[in-house]
Amino acid sequence: MQSSREQARLGLQRLCRGLLVNIVALGISVPVLDLISATQPTATEEISKPDADILIVGAGIAGLSAALELARGGTSVAVIDAFSVFGGHAVVSNGAVSMVDTPLQRSMKIKDSPEIALRDFIDWGKDANVDWVHYYVQHSRDEVYDWLTQMGVVFESVIPHDGNSVARLHLARGKGLGLVSPIYREALRTPNVSFLWNTKMERLLIEGNRIAGVAAENTRTQTKRELRAKIVILATGGVQSNLTLVREFWPKDLPSPARLLLGGGRYATGSGHEAAKQIGAVWYNMDHQWNYALGLPDPRDPTDLRGLASFNPDSIWVNVRGKRFVNEFAGAKHSLPALLAQEGATYWSIFDEAGKSSFKVTLAGWEDFRRIESVIFSNPELVKTAANLTELSVKVGLSASSLSETVNRYNSMIEEGTDKDFGRFSPKTSPKPKKIERSPFYAVQFFPITRKSMGGVKVDLSCRVLDRQQQPIPGLYAIGEVTGFGGINGKAALEGTFLGPGVVMGRIAARSALGSLGNQKPQLSASSKKMPPVPVQLGVSRQEVCANCHNISEAVAASRNGYWHFEMSHRMALERKMDCLSCHGELFPYRPETHRINRLAQSKICASCHGGSLG
Repeated sequence: MQSSREQARLGLQRLCRGLLVNIVALGISVPVLDLISATQPTATEEISKPDADILIVGAGIAGLSAALELARGGTSVAVIDAFSVFGGHAVVSNGAVSMVDTPLQRSMKIKDSPEIALRDFIDWGKDANVDWVHYYVQHSRDEVYDWLTQMGVVFESVIPHDGNSVARLHLARGKGLGLVSPIYREALRTPNVSFLWNTKMERLLIEGNRIAGVAAENTRTQTKRELRAKIVILATGGVQSNLTLVREFWPKDLPSPARLLLGGGRYATGSGHEAAKQIGAVWYNMDHQWNYALGLPDPRDPTDLRGLASFNPDSIWVNVRGKRFVNEFAGAKHSLPALLAQEGATYWSIFDEAGKSSFKVTLAGWEDFRRIESVIFSNPELVKTAANLTELSVKVGLSASSLSETVNRYNSMIEEGTDKDFGRFSPKTSPKPKKIERSPFYAVQFFPITRKSMGGVKVDLSCRVLDRQQQPIPGLYAIGEVTGFGGINGKAALEGTFLGPGVVMGRIAARSALGSLGNQKPQLSASSKKMPPVPVQLGVSRQEVCANCHNISEAVAASRNGYWHFEMSHRMALERKMDCLSCHGELFPYRPETHRINRLAQSKICASCHGGSLG
């Protein structure tokens, strides 16, 4: 039961928030924090000492970078995340980072410079934030490349990409996992960093005229709590998994598709955007969205809303009339508008048996084609197959004559050496494209898919969140995708310009926050804490020991709130008939006093599902 005093306070809070909405709608400037703080608990009622000096909301690459920088600066850091594991969307990415004039580029005789990169960013993005671009191209070498490689990240190659004058897209060994996990492991080894998982921020707390923490809910138990801190850093990701916001701010120069798949981070729903807006923060460039033409419906998703970004380099794309409509290798800046201009905003990827094994899911963890075969090709709703093109046309509802003509023309242009229609290949193209001629033939239907937000909560160059008067909101910072990466991409990304800027913003916010606290403590290094060895208990089946308490099959089938990652990873383990101790070796032999998941040990076995080798 709430006390009458508490009921009155909550009523006043609702009233003030309603007044605030009306005041803002009228365009009247008010000290927003002062208005809302009047409805917050007073010091004598509920205020406790901070749970940490600084609270970070989100454990993606930006949040982890900030946490490690803060901890090394000597302050206490608490990181909360609505998910049960680290890494956000970055950990399942391809681990591609755009960086300028690195040792790897120099070793490959690639001549790059901040001046060249600055021109590329500005020309490609059209309205990119020049200040953020200037900082990034000047400091991506030391703030990202040097910092990450010192932690053990290995960049294996540099490749060219649309909009870049020179090759500067660096590919990390182990993809996103190989990029993010070294930061996470360093944070785990640092004694003044703590993590709280399955914890979703509901709103920001305010005391006086500054941020004082967050109100949060456990995604598994739905229990609520308040977490106190002197400073809050939002690293909550974008809005590309919130279809309502995506459509509300859909770019006006692009047709809105009937079907749009969700491909952003699972918790990239705009929670940080909404919380910041409630206390007076400003949103900007919300229509700057980076979406792809590569959306394959995810057969594992019961809502039928999410997609997998997928591509077959040995395929052609045909519209509902059976005709090609774009260079299939064109980047998102060109391929998405071309797709949206087609009837139904959909296409079929057409390929043959020789090209089947080239089918890829661009997320980490799909490197083994046997998984693609099992999850995608075994699903007749996703993949149509036939002995000839005429039969295939009937199955997918295309004109048989049009599809045959399209494939025959494509094959003839391969013989001639030049794609006269869309410029996909020329006599200099390597490797040479393959004809589509070997039975059976395949057709897979694709749709637009969301990916990244390039606008969001507005911040200054110190990553302080700004209010409607362009003034910093005391105690509140934001980094990474929740800010649209500071606007560094403008309307179009060069690719690799999400992960790198996330690292840079995290480190900048950390240094700024340390300065605001007057924290001059010496830097702390990671402890020598190592992953525990797997003990041996002779004569006992390890699987039997675990089964005494845990029925994994039942747990996976339960479909509980907050257990998505648990269910997905353990379902995969069951399919592979993996021993429990393959992933949980630190728990064996069983000792009640130490029977707890060791996150540091766990971080090394993620590669078994996410792909890649972490060394």
